[in-house]
Amino acid sequence: MKKPLVLALLSTVLYLPSEPPPPERALINDNRAPAGMLASGVLTLDLEARVATWYPETDAGPSVDVQAFGEVGKAAQIPGPLIRVPAGTTVQLSLLNAIPNTMLVVHGLSHDSIRVASGETQRASFKLDVPGTYYYWGTTSGRRLGNRMHEDAQLTGAIVVDSSSRGQSSAPHRDRIFVIGLMADTMGGEEILTRERLLFVINGRTWPHTERLVYNMGDTIRWRVLNTTVDPHPMHLHGTYYQVEATGNGTRDSTFAPDERPFVNNGYLPPGRTMTLFWTPEHSGNWLFHCHIPEHFAVRGPLGAMPSRGASSVHGATNHALQRMSGLVMGVTVRAGIGATSARVDDSHRRRVRLLVRTNRGSTPATPYYGFTVHESGTEPAVDSGPRAGTPIVLERGQPVGIMVVNRTEEPTSIHWHGIELESYFDGVAGFSGIEQRLTPVVAPRDSFEARFTPPRAGTFMYHTHIDEERQQRAGLAGMLIVLEPGQRFDPARDFPVLLSSPSDSVSELTRVLINGTLTPAPLDLRTGGTYRLRFANITTRRPGIQLALSRDGAVARWTQIAKDGAELPRERRVPTAARVGITIGDTRDVEFTATERGDMRLDVLTASGKSLGAIAFHVR
Repeated sequence: MKKPLVLALLSTVLYLPSEPPPPERALINDNRAPAGMLASGVLTLDLEARVATWYPETDAGPSVDVQAFGEVGKAAQIPGPLIRVPAGTTVQLSLLNAIPNTMLVVHGLSHDSIRVASGETQRASFKLDVPGTYYYWGTTSGRRLGNRMHEDAQLTGAIVVDSSSRGQSSAPHRDRIFVIGLMADTMGGEEILTRERLLFVINGRTWPHTERLVYNMGDTIRWRVLNTTVDPHPMHLHGTYYQVEATGNGTRDSTFAPDERPFVNNGYLPPGRTMTLFWTPEHSGNWLFHCHIPEHFAVRGPLGAMPSRGASSVHGATNHALQRMSGLVMGVTVRAGIGATSARVDDSHRRRVRLLVRTNRGSTPATPYYGFTVHESGTEPAVDSGPRAGTPIVLERGQPVGIMVVNRTEEPTSIHWHGIELESYFDGVAGFSGIEQRLTPVVAPRDSFEARFTPPRAGTFMYHTHIDEERQQRAGLAGMLIVLEPGQRFDPARDFPVLLSSPSDSVSELTRVLINGTLTPAPLDLRTGGTYRLRFANITTRRPGIQLALSRDGAVARWTQIAKDGAELPRERRVPTAARVGITIGDTRDVEFTATERGDMRLDVLTASGKSLGAIAFHVR
């Protein structure tokens, strides 16, 4: 007797080879909920490494299967589960490798690395005694921390050791933890110019899908930022300053004394380093906190792919932040207090400046040359030619100014007043700066926009495009902004701005930088006995590790560093040192130099490894 058809089909199905179940979905970890069970000074933590599907944009967006950490019996997380305990806690760790056909090596979870073969479990016990910000990380490819690029690149988690005895109490911690991650197709170095896939994330998401942060005016905001990638990240906060409380390398944390904390708006975070910072917002509105390397926040395709040729042009973007930025960006909204009103300024005392944005002679669509020209009275200056730096704008502390940006190019633009403390609406991120319905517009071709602010401090700042930064900054849309004390006058014979920017093509950028808009800067003439202020600014697109050195016949001179990011250094830190300083992208640094003897000197612009990128001659007479 024949089997019924249904039974025959069922028996056939039962004997089919079974397909492995699809990977689970990894949860995005905002680093607020600590992992494990803490009791009587002991944290019991059962960790597991396994394959999971990661959605770095939205829950319904593109995905990729990666290796991730999770607690046993719970969902995998990217970044890995947060370990947060009070100092003195003993950790009892169980670590399972559920990734098929791999040898998992984990660092940071004991005094030595832990090796776990597929299907096996290793146990370790260690004590977390020293307060600070740390991390743990794993690899199945045998690579170093930052050089993990593909399937094992997200095997990273934060460790925070608190000095408080609160530990994992029900009271929420007031700080936030942000882990910077990366998935790429090359490791960096000179190869960085050829990357096709570059997916940077903060706590597992890439902008504009990173968490939006909301605070109130007057709040004390504390962040712990961990760079677990191979690239450095100069982290720029728009519109205000932050203080760096501590820095670390993942295994050791160093806390600054209160009077030694760096006061910056652009903090350098090298590969594998951590930074604890705090700030208090003084202006309401929308603000950005982002890496200042344009490649790290430029618009990308799905999963960090290079946009295809013919993709929608930047020229159609009305909201630059949301439509033309991705990667390492956080959005911050600061709410005004109840009944708060903006201070009124008597416009009759406001200085009026026109900033002309024009196409220089020799410009082509493929290699544009644009120029900034300051125009206050009389006939407009003639159009320049070739690549140039923007005209320095000199302002006075406490003097209200209105800068009318007049766009004479064929591309939209928007100008960011880098380092200036000002109202959000005038910060220059088109479609984002401002609040609610009052958002900064794009400055369209043949249109204009007036930025109004009152500089609250004297110092060295910058102004630059905040649209299509790699293209427009290389074309010349960057300049220095100098704010003097009331009654001071700018003396070009003793005050020397030195703006470092990128050539218009990426090939030249491998070996040279522009100095004040040219590859052949004019020599500077000094007099013996004279004291000079050198104002340095780095607005290159891919040179975060520049070194500046002033020397005579190969011997390094001496100078005194007096300011960073426009803020004067405390007097006790203004001491003569060897005339060598690092300057990352988005930095400004001021030094004083006294010429003591006649002869020729040179200011060299160097890579981190000491290769020359250019120089300026100093003639001391």
